[in-house]
Order: sequence, then structure tokens, then C-alpha cells
Amino acid sequence: MREMAKGMNVGLSSLSPHVGSVLVGLSWVSPTGDGDADVSVLLLDANGKVRGDSDFYFYNNPAAADGSVQLLGKTPTENGDEDRISFDLTAVPPGIDRIVVAASRYGGRNFGELADVEVTLADGTGERLLRFAVEDADTVSAIIFGELYRRGGEWKFRAVGQGYDSGLAGLATDFGVDIEDDADEAEGAEGARAEDGEETPQDEPDTARTGQTGQTAADVHSSANAGGNVAGIGVRTMNRTGTGTGNGNGTGNETGGGAAQAGAPAPGTTPGPVPAPRASGDNVTPPARATRPRTAKKKVTLPRADRKALAENESWRPSRLVPVPTLKSDRDREVRATSVLLSVMAQVPEFGRRLTAAFGAPAGRMETYTEVVLPHGEAPRRPDGVIRVERAGKLWTALVETKTNGSALKPDQVQAYMDIAARRGYEAVITVSNDVALEGSPLVDVKIDGRRKHRVALRHLSWAEVTYQAQLLIRHEGVGDKAHAWLLQELLHYLQHENSGCHGFQNMGAAWVPVRNGINDETLCEGDPRALDVVESWERLVRQLCLGLGGELGQKVLPVHRSKRGADPAARRSRLADRLCREGLLQAEFRIDGAPGILALNADLRTGKLRTSIEIPPPEGGYPLSRAKRLLRRLAEAPADLHVETLLEGGAGGPRGTLERLRPEPADMLPKGDNPIAGFRLSLFKSMGNSRGNAESGFIRSVDDAVHRFYTAVVVHLDQP
Repeated sequence: MREMAKGMNVGLSSLSPHVGSVLVGLSWVSPTGDGDADVSVLLLDANGKVRGDSDFYFYNNPAAADGSVQLLGKTPTENGDEDRISFDLTAVPPGIDRIVVAASRYGGRNFGELADVEVTLADGTGERLLRFAVEDADTVSAIIFGELYRRGGEWKFRAVGQGYDSGLAGLATDFGVDIEDDADEAEGAEGARAEDGEETPQDEPDTARTGQTGQTAADVHSSANAGGNVAGIGVRTMNRTGTGTGNGNGTGNETGGGAAQAGAPAPGTTPGPVPAPRASGDNVTPPARATRPRTAKKKVTLPRADRKALAENESWRPSRLVPVPTLKSDRDREVRATSVLLSVMAQVPEFGRRLTAAFGAPAGRMETYTEVVLPHGEAPRRPDGVIRVERAGKLWTALVETKTNGSALKPDQVQAYMDIAARRGYEAVITVSNDVALEGSPLVDVKIDGRRKHRVALRHLSWAEVTYQAQLLIRHEGVGDKAHAWLLQELLHYLQHENSGCHGFQNMGAAWVPVRNGINDETLCEGDPRALDVVESWERLVRQLCLGLGGELGQKVLPVHRSKRGADPAARRSRLADRLCREGLLQAEFRIDGAPGILALNADLRTGKLRTSIEIPPPEGGYPLSRAKRLLRRLAEAPADLHVETLLEGGAGGPRGTLERLRPEPADMLPKGDNPIAGFRLSLFKSMGNSRGNAESGFIRSVDDAVHRFYTAVVVHLDQP
């Protein structure tokens, strides 16, 4: 992998022959665990300006219709998380000269608060080609990480690292995008809005925007994180000559003399998620606040609660598109799971694209096949499935190997499919199983023949991740068709049925019982390889917990790693294994969008206890006793055995007790003396399961129950940040 310095450029074709599509990753590490930033992409013409609204991609406009750009969102990594962007360079319009990749922070934060700020670029096979670390982020709130540009018929990458003190507004304005930024007008409009949670009336068009409130993109994002009550983002683009004007009637006149009503698309264009310029004048009525960002096209989501059934009694079961109870053998489960998954991927484009975009697949027509016979030496091979995507006459092909019910992937099978794919010019081999892959530690080791010019990417999907993506679409983000939503619902029912065998990571491994016994007997020594096996299993479980909770909430849930700069994943796991041997502790932290703090999880193998906790700041305003009473009122529905500990400035701990004891005596939460209160730590304790698996008495089930109980019984009642 090539290390880039600021200002350097390199031709992509000199690094890899597979650069028709590339994957750009932006990453950073937050020492406090709560750092975040928004990614944006701008397509620029030869004049260095965007051509129109459709050339600006951000969190409310994540994908190009032609598949050239797609913001894939955050992916957990060893040291935090990484925002990934997929580029199909063969689909970039000819009029585009440069592609700028940037990120911005919001809420008054800057990149100087983050560490390991960097950008990486990988080719279509997934191999990382280059890395550029931004060393001088300092106090800037927006950064251009790099840019892709055309030179002599090929694409090149330039390491830019340019910062903006003025945030997203200053960055975007340089490229012809106008972010409306009148804070005073925003405050005035805020007072005239409807109450939080009031939906936009049904007879109003879905294209209602907040462009008239004068909020910046950062303000809108902050509001969305706090309560989700945002109708859109106030963004407009200037025309090439910089004469974007508006009149009191909400019309915008371009230099060509044409006029278009604000909010309506020009003839022959498709309305995008970027609103028209705000109208001027004092008589503009601010739009009502919506509970979720609105898009130009209404999407379909299924209700959480099922309608009242017409069955005579509860023993009646509705018919299903894909029946599950008849499955008996592992082979039956494997064949049916593959067929169900691939068929839904082909029939629901949003779902199929979501699963394959990170693997380098283009946006195009997808077809899927099962039980395909392919020649391989004397004995033909029969992969579980094949995915083919056609775009502009070119085919992208991936072989699929699935396992269910805890069955492990077989290295010889995967190796054979890698060889077949390389020989036939296929792009990827995708493995699907209940196991969760760790970064830097592949599930299956395969040998790559360096003499072959064509390279094949090996990628893994956990069934838990498939479930997570289906939940996001049908419960939170929506799809474009009711039939597609129903198909996803049937897939989700299938995956979650006890007979499907597609339940995700369910076994802590053979080393779990010996390690627990060694900790109890104090015979486990540092350097024992079995402790490292348990740490890796714990990390897989943590990643699965993030997927499960994130799918239910519709929020980003990411593991937090408070690692030092440049920490190696293997070295970090080794340190955690040594700590497990010394102290008998397994620890994890989760960052949940909208939560007032970091959720911590500790498993103490010596005491057999699980502890879930969160540290929150004290309620603002009033005397200390008033703050304590307000907190207890917020926790009125929390379990009586919730432990509350007062945190004092300087890191010292103060009084502590259970809610049952503190509710009648809130003053017991106050420290003696004048030491100021810095916050509160809320904790729940639970006995952990004994077995290594996911049975009712198993460790994995107990951890999952502890995290979900703590979030639903405690965290949801706390004030939003």
C-alpha cells in the first residue's frame, strides 16, 4: 500500500488493473469515543464547479442514479469506524473533471479533537492501494481529504488535506453550492414551528424542506441526531456564471432567462433531495417539523405492530411465502437459505445493492442463480449461488458459498471457488455464515496465485448483517414498493425463525470453558493461546450486538476502541487476552446515535456478573438537589435495582445506591462538602450464562439480554444530548 503525503498524486492504473470501481474510506479515532463527522462528495466540471443539485452527495442524498457514487455509511473497524464511499469510475459522466471527497463536523466540534484522521483507497478486488494521513487537522471543522481527477484518459488521486474553518458551508460555497447560513433567521423560524413530533400534513407535498429556516447543514444534522425532527436541509446550487437569484415569489432565474418555481424541478429533470432556494420576504410561513427527514419520493415501511389477526385462536399460523418449520437437515437449511436470500436480493434492488456495493459491484440489473455447475479439474464444482450484475454491457460476477446452523466454512471449498473465479474472470467470492469476520483476521485462509493477472476479492457476510440490512430498510429507511417491503418482511421472518439456522454468531468456541475454569482456579497464565481465542470470540459477539441493536433502533451502533495511534489489531487483542488472564475481565463500549453517553459492558468471569452502564452529565440548571430530583423523575420507569453513582470533578466517585433506596431520599445522591458533581453513572447487574452457546442458559444469550434490557429500560428514558 502506497503512503501518500500532502500534495502528492498518483495514477490509479499504475497501482492496480482493477480500478474501474474503487472504494474510498475516511476514518478517524476519537479519544473520548464520541467523535463523528459527515462525509460529502462533489462532482466538478472543468470550471471547478458543480453542474447542479445532483452533483452534491451527502447524508440526505447518498447515491447517484447512474451508480457512479454511493455513500455506504459507517463500517466498524478495529480502531473506531470508517465511512466508505463506492465510486464506479466507468459510470462518471464525461462532463465531470474532478471528484472531491470531504468530511465536516458539526455542533462546534473540529478535527483537531480526533486522531488518526486518514483516507484510504481500495480497488475493485478490495485491496487497499494507498493511504493518506491528514496530520495538520488542528481546529478546522471541514477537510477535503482528496480528489479523483482525469488526466490523459485515466483517473488519478491527489492527496489534498485542505481544511476549512467555516465548515461545510465554506467548503461547499467554493464549489458553487450555497448552504443557507442565516442563524438569526433560523432562530426566528424555530419559534414559529409546530411542536416536536408533529408530522407534515398529508396533503402537503413530500418535497417540503427547511431551506426557509436558514439552518446550516451542520445545524440540520445536529437537530436530526437530537430528535429527528427535520424536514430536509437548506442547500441550493448556483449556476455556472454565479448568478443564482431569487425573487419574493420564490422563483429562481438562470442566466438563460428561464424561471422555475422554487421547489419544482426544471423540465426534463428529476427532483432531488436538495431543495430549491428559499424565498425572500417576511411573510414566509415556516414548514411544520417532520419526525424524520423527508425525501422527494415517499418510501414504504412496514408498521412495527401487526394488525389484529382474523384467526379464531393463537394456534393458527399465517401462511408464509417461505415455510420454515419443515426444515430438518443442515443441507436443507443451507439450500433454502441461499435460494431465499438471492431471490430477494434480485427482486428488491435496494436490498441487493446494499449487500453488494461494498464488494465492488456496480449499480445495475441483478440476476441470481443457485446450484450452478462449474468445471474444475476432473470433478465439477457446484457453488451454492451466483450473483451477476449487468451494467453498460459489462458483467460483474460473484460466487456465493453459504453455511447455516453454525457450520464452519471449508477452506478447500473456498479455495476451489477462488481458483474457478480467477480462471473464469469473475470478480468476487462471497461467503455467508453465522460467523463474524474480524478485520485483519480472515475466516478462511486461501492462497492467491500471483502469476494470474486477474485478481478475485474474497468477502464475508454474517447472517446477522443480512438481518440488520433488511431491518433498516423495512423498519426505518423504507423501500420504493409495497411488494418489496413485504418480500423483505418475509425474508426477515425466515432469518429469525429458530429452524432457519441463520441466527448469527452463537458459540464462544472450544476455549471458553477451559478459560473460565482457569480463571476460577487461578491457573490461567498470560500468553495462553486459549485466552486469545476467547477475546476474538468476544469481539465477534460485540460486533453482532451492534448489528442487532442498530437494526432494531434504526440508529448507528458502533463499537468504541480507545486505542493509541497506529495500534495493530493483533497487538491489541494480545493485550486484551493478557488482561483477561490477569483480571478475568472482558470489556466493550458502544456508541449509539442519540444516546447521552457511551454504553459500557463488562463481563467479570471471576464473579460471573455482567455489568451494563452509562455515564451521563448532570441535568443543567438549578441546585444540586434539584438536579438529582430531575434525574430520578426521568428514571421513574427504570428498574428498581438500577445502581446510581454520583461522579465528582477530578474523577472521584461519590455516593451510590439503588433507585429503590434513592427515590424516597434524593439527597443521598449529593456528596458531602462543596465538591461539584460532574455526572452520574447508571449501572445494571446480571448473572452471566454458564455455557458457551446461545441457549437460554448460555453466555451469548445473557449478554444480548443484558444490553437490550439496559437500553430499553434505562437509556431511552434519559435526556437526549
